[in-house]
Amino acid sequence: MTAATHSTLFPQVPDSADAVLEGLDPEQREVATALHGPVCVLAGAGTGKTRAITHRIAYGVRAGILHPSSVLAVTFTNRAAGEMRGRLRQLGAGGVQARTFHSAALRQLQYFWPKAIGGSMPRLVDRKIQLVADAAAACRIRLDRGELRDVTAEIEWSKVTQTVPADYAPAASKAGRESPRDPAEIAQLYAAYEDVKRERSVIDFEDVLLLTVAVLQDRHDIAEQIRAQYQHFVVDEYQDVSPLQQRLLELWLGERDSLCVVGDASQTIYSFTGATPDHLLDFRTRHPGATVVKLVRDYRSTPQVVHLANGLLAQARGRAADHRLELVSQRPAGPEPVYAEYTDEPAEAEGAARRIRELIDSGVPASEIAILFRTNAQSETYEQALADAGVPYQLRGAERFFDRPEVRKAGIALRGAARFGGNDSLLDDVVDLPSQVRAVLSGEGWTTQPPAGSGAVRERWESLAALVNLAQDFATAKPGATLADLVAELDERANAQHAPTVQGVTLASLHSAKGLEWDVVFLVGVAEGMMPITYAKTDEQIEEERRLLYVGVTRAREHLCVSWALSRSPGGRSNRRPSRFLDGLRPGSTATTGRTTAGGAGGIERGIPGTRESAPRRVQRVPARCRVCGRTLTDPGEMKLMRCDDCPSDMNEGLYERLREWRADQARSSGQPAFCVFTDRTLMAIAESAPDDERELARIPGVGMRKLTRYGADVLAICAGQSLAESTDQD
Repeated sequence: MTAATHSTLFPQVPDSADAVLEGLDPEQREVATALHGPVCVLAGAGTGKTRAITHRIAYGVRAGILHPSSVLAVTFTNRAAGEMRGRLRQLGAGGVQARTFHSAALRQLQYFWPKAIGGSMPRLVDRKIQLVADAAAACRIRLDRGELRDVTAEIEWSKVTQTVPADYAPAASKAGRESPRDPAEIAQLYAAYEDVKRERSVIDFEDVLLLTVAVLQDRHDIAEQIRAQYQHFVVDEYQDVSPLQQRLLELWLGERDSLCVVGDASQTIYSFTGATPDHLLDFRTRHPGATVVKLVRDYRSTPQVVHLANGLLAQARGRAADHRLELVSQRPAGPEPVYAEYTDEPAEAEGAARRIRELIDSGVPASEIAILFRTNAQSETYEQALADAGVPYQLRGAERFFDRPEVRKAGIALRGAARFGGNDSLLDDVVDLPSQVRAVLSGEGWTTQPPAGSGAVRERWESLAALVNLAQDFATAKPGATLADLVAELDERANAQHAPTVQGVTLASLHSAKGLEWDVVFLVGVAEGMMPITYAKTDEQIEEERRLLYVGVTRAREHLCVSWALSRSPGGRSNRRPSRFLDGLRPGSTATTGRTTAGGAGGIERGIPGTRESAPRRVQRVPARCRVCGRTLTDPGEMKLMRCDDCPSDMNEGLYERLREWRADQARSSGQPAFCVFTDRTLMAIAESAPDDERELARIPGVGMRKLTRYGADVLAICAGQSLAESTDQD
């Protein structure tokens, strides 16, 4: 489950910009207040990176520094984007665009297609595997199901690395990829696949990025229109950016540097898709003036879990390992990780199911338990073991909560009850909101007790039960809320894909568990041949497998069980051994590798001033604070004065009157209203600060470059007590 659903479901919206910063640690607060780019946040697992960047956006919006519609936050999954939108809404920063790279690019491509290319945009295909099969048939190449999947993955990798068919073979060789077939055949299939798409007038998801990049490169007017819309960018999971996504980001930015990136090289686990941590690790090189903030305070896991996670990375090698972060747990001590060895895989699954049954019986919610494995093929054994033990479960990676048929039907029923509840006999004897929801959903299949066993019936019940629990939490947080209020909340959550918690043990692959966390985690199948996986041959591939296990370990808040089986099936040869990654970490083993370098500590590194002379100079917008009481200012008038209206003024009244007289003369001579020269607030700010030079004058809100050039000499002369005639004589 996510951190968002683990926290209070309906927190109170902070009542001010300063309130947004409450509860942040020093490093998180630095992220939240560093609103001028470039900013790089190196965030270890469980250190609150999503909290830091959402509070950063919310603080900028609430302080009046960022306009919601000018911010584009991008991440890699719809779930992560939905969670970000949900958190921003809870912080009072609704209206900020939080999307995946593909979603943001698709919206832009759909909007600008008629202008840039003309006609209607080609249809977007959801799955490309049938097109690959048709391309193989055109090439008279037979591919089985596994080969189809592998060839499709190679085509996707080629496109995100901007590799054309003719360059596939040398590019794959340079990247150290093991092609599923002869590289020349892959190139032939890739070219045929592109031909099939053109013939059918369809595009795939990679084309969305490629075409958007092409439009922005070729049409500077469209690029400028997008840049005028989005002034500030935040990129989450930056270690997973592909070369194509990086190119799109650069085109969005243009010559600006209002960019905040967040990532952790030690959680790079998608290099097979073209992702690379190089953009994250080279950020300071590309942006020497960047502020770098390291988050290492781990609020998720106990010291025992963190110790194991740090131990895994201490044995790592390679560039990502050189930039590892040494986590420091902020939680009380917990139990030591448990290591379990079994004779075979069914016995391992039964052992996990038995222990989970005990945990649930002792009061641990099923939704706070997860079983994580290396490949999806391992799932079936654990599904059967949990079903036999009478333990409810849910498969990670299934359809999204609000897309489930039973949830859609429940929403329709609740909406109807909210509108016509007075005529519904089910609601005759109920008065409070939770009782109303239970009554309505009883007609959809919800019962007070869950159905026996597992399977589809149990899954439908769990979905409805999640809605019932959500209604209870909503009523507790918002006393007096009506059924219509709940329906509105559900609509907002559906739009943000901010799903409630479903009761049931989670079964997930290590890759799909990224970004999630549970109180109890079972890491299963941690044996040689599975972790690292058999086909991981190179040093880089082995290290990625180590990082994948690190991601699995850091999903656990308190209880962690690591297990392996000596054979695959009962009666098989016991020739397996525990993963090499556990050497020196599990009891009774010794380390085979080691590192002497210490991990990176948390902290803040300031950029080197003046290192981007070639970039356009711009006025940095920083949070405005009252110079008297220190409160963050959001009112434009107060921001000009740099103080609250009710704080005492130290304005020079005589200077203010001289400035007003000068302004009246300027207005008369130019034939324009006085406020077009300077507003009253700007004159008051000048009279209060009495600037000595152009630099000090330029800092006053309302004094832009144009007015500084036109009126600066006069204003500074008046502030210095000179008459304008004296100033002219001196010049």
